[in-house]
Amino acid sequence: MKLVNTHMQIIVLLLFISFLGKEMNAQTYSLQQCIDTTLANNKQLQISKNNQQISEQKRKEVQANLFPRIDANGEYKYYLDLPYQLMPLSTFNPTAPEGQFKEAQFGVPHNINANLQLSMPLYNPQLYTNISATKIAIEMSSLQHKKTEEEVFFDVSNLYYNAQILQNQLAFIDSNINNNKVLLKNMQLLHSQLLAKQTDVTKIELQLQQLITQHELLFSKQEQVINMLKIMMGIGLESNINVEQQVVFETQPEQTSINNIDVALVQQKTRLLDVELKSIKRSRLPTLALFGMYGTTGFGYDEQPNEFLNFYPISFGGIKLQYPIFQGFSTQRKINQKKLELTNANLQLEMLNDQTNMQTINARQQKIITQKSVENTQKQAELASKIYQQILLPQKQGTANLTEVLMADNALRDA
Repeated sequence: MKLVNTHMQIIVLLLFISFLGKEMNAQTYSLQQCIDTTLANNKQLQISKNNQQISEQKRKEVQANLFPRIDANGEYKYYLDLPYQLMPLSTFNPTAPEGQFKEAQFGVPHNINANLQLSMPLYNPQLYTNISATKIAIEMSSLQHKKTEEEVFFDVSNLYYNAQILQNQLAFIDSNINNNKVLLKNMQLLHSQLLAKQTDVTKIELQLQQLITQHELLFSKQEQVINMLKIMMGIGLESNINVEQQVVFETQPEQTSINNIDVALVQQKTRLLDVELKSIKRSRLPTLALFGMYGTTGFGYDEQPNEFLNFYPISFGGIKLQYPIFQGFSTQRKINQKKLELTNANLQLEMLNDQTNMQTINARQQKIITQKSVENTQKQAELASKIYQQILLPQKQGTANLTEVLMADNALRDA
């Protein structure tokens, strides 16, 4: 029996030493410090910021189509067989009848072209609409980043509070273990004085072993929550951190706040679909563009004694008008699709508004219930501890039976 008791004391001592060592070496973070670290290091937030920059670059990409475009072109051709052309036979023989032709080869084997081509849109209604669409996309990206921030803030807060609750539960179990050790010592003393049975001592030992097991499980669960918190904060798993002991309910974004951003996102999506619909419709309008070319053309002949390579300048400029007349009904099909998408977006917005109103009511009720539950639990724990201390004194004097002590101890643990 003494060997068993010694074994239990060693286990309790090791648990206490490991827990105490962890507490001493760990850096304690407040909730605000966790949030600040998360905002600086969280990878999900970094991806969201990069998506914002991507949206801005896409806007600049579309807007760049308004600027002139200059292309440099170069081409060299060597004709193994010069191209043929049919010429009227009367060109070679004035007396030849009409309707008769003679093939002839024109040109030289070496042909070189080098030029610069300029093109610039003067009027393109679809392009202007696409620029407006990219601006809406930037607003959506900003809203999405804000939503990501609040979701991360919400998750970090929940993990932090869970870690605090587990930490308080561990401290409470440590207190129960100490109480059971005192109870076991008293019961062993009563047993030595023949005032208690051996089964009474065994019951206390079993209860102490159960508390030790419960402590190990809670400690493992707290480690898992702390590791998840580290990942959200963007720090290494090897970092040794802890949370504050006292639970203080700070203001954190309600789920309804995130839902409000969802509503704003759907509203922006509706705007974007409307602009895209206008862009498709404006693809039917004419476009006007400026174009020009400046370059040189070279012709060469390599048969002696008449070899040569001569270059001749070429340049022109103009205005191009393009008006789509018939595109095989593809434009109308695109318009019909976009109208259906717009209808779905409006329905989604109505549905989201209904869900937001419902969740707002539920969140407020749940918050009140949770706060009352925490207050009641604290009061129950204080009352159970008071009862336990009151029953422990008569037990030391041998005037309280084991059943009363165990009932008080169970009430304390349940609280």
